[in-house]
Amino acid sequence: MREYAYDESLRGQKELVVTEDGSATLYSKEFDECYHSTKDGALQESLQKHVIPAFTFQQAKAKLTILDICFGLGYNTFATLYYIKTHYLPIKVHILSPEFDEALVRSLKDFEYPQEFDILKPIIEAVSQNLTYEDEQFKIEVLLGDARKSIPLLEDKIDIVYQDAFSPRQNPLLWTKEYFHHIAKIASSDMILTTYSTASATRMGLYENGFNLFSYQGQEARKSLIASKKMLDLERIDMALKIQRNPEAQSLKDSDYM
Repeated sequence: MREYAYDESLRGQKELVVTEDGSATLYSKEFDECYHSTKDGALQESLQKHVIPAFTFQQAKAKLTILDICFGLGYNTFATLYYIKTHYLPIKVHILSPEFDEALVRSLKDFEYPQEFDILKPIIEAVSQNLTYEDEQFKIEVLLGDARKSIPLLEDKIDIVYQDAFSPRQNPLLWTKEYFHHIAKIASSDMILTTYSTASATRMGLYENGFNLFSYQGQEARKSLIASKKMLDLERIDMALKIQRNPEAQSLKDSDYM
């Protein structure tokens, strides 16, 4: 067992990076990773790997509760509002998003977002200043602190999870079997979980918590993963066969890092 801890001394050390779709992201010294795929692009990754696949299956609902893991630069949250507004969807959305980097959120009023987000500037400024925003259609709450502590306290059933933490290699505590157990406990019966990670350990952690897994291919983006307790009209990943072929495949475990 090795102990894993976040390094607050490095948290403020970030560098601006322009991704291939022209949208900006940041490189985090603490996690030695960018917040988004520089190849897929920050905006396109949010839309193609999270928002569009999630709303493909959930946009018929009148109200959605979304868990955005973690808030970071807010791309997934703001891309959700952008998608709803530009598609004129009459959906009410409540977004809950854990984030322990308060200084980052406070700085977002000055971040160089793509022009697509210009219509969201008042919302971005409100979230940056107050860590929350609410109007007749949208409610956003940034939950300051460790996601592992805030998620078990949630009372609402979650319709969509954007599983978009730093990678399993760099931030394993948000990818373990036990972590996904907490996600499963607050999931609605037809919850859609989207994630860029197709790693074997990610698939095992979700599968061991009763999720069906599906491969998803967005436009102008690499393959990603969708998980749901229900069957979806997508390419299903046969996990029983995967395990048969690779019996040594394992999920990440809390005991390996805590």
